[in-house]
Amino acid sequence: MARSTASDSIDFASLLCSRLCHDLLSPVGALNNGIELLADETDPRMREQCLTLLADSARTTAGKLKFFRLAFGAGGGYGEAIPVHEIRAAVEGMFPPGGKISLDWMIAGESLSKPAAKLLLNLVLLTGEALPRGGVIAIGAEQQPGTTEIAVRGQGTRITFDPAIRAALEGQGELTTRTAAAHMIRTVATEAGGALMISGAEEPHLLFGARLPA
Repeated sequence: MARSTASDSIDFASLLCSRLCHDLLSPVGALNNGIELLADETDPRMREQCLTLLADSARTTAGKLKFFRLAFGAGGGYGEAIPVHEIRAAVEGMFPPGGKISLDWMIAGESLSKPAAKLLLNLVLLTGEALPRGGVIAIGAEQQPGTTEIAVRGQGTRITFDPAIRAALEGQGELTTRTAAAHMIRTVATEAGGALMISGAEEPHLLFGARLPA
């Protein structure tokens, strides 16, 4: 039994790493392309465009890495709670201002526990992925005596939420690179003694809720 559990953990870690590498491939590839173009280009205007490409790709890569560190990593260096401004900076690194997705913040308090922060970040990630044409993500969290409540709502002209991810959040379905984040969300909530909620497939918006004991 212990061997099976260890194998499951390795499989999950491998799938999650594959997912993160896939998400970083595009901005890192753009960096490589920009460097190659810069090496061969002599026209000053084209070199300036190459430098702009490199700067944009570097910001995108750094933003995603900051987000992934908090969403999937151990959150070292923050103690038992993560400051809200760090959480916001991570989300804005993934969905920068001026992009196709805008953010509406409604978080009370100065920090969230690591499990709450991890849940919030991953729910925001799922919501953003479900808005291929852009939209608005409303992010809320409130801490009451003994409880932390989280709500993430996505609205846009088109919502595409994979049924396999919905099943993973409900503790069903197959573990794949596509569903790894959803499986982690459910595991974090379950191990913390919390509960998850998701709006129905027929709803015109996508709404996630989570409640965790403090």
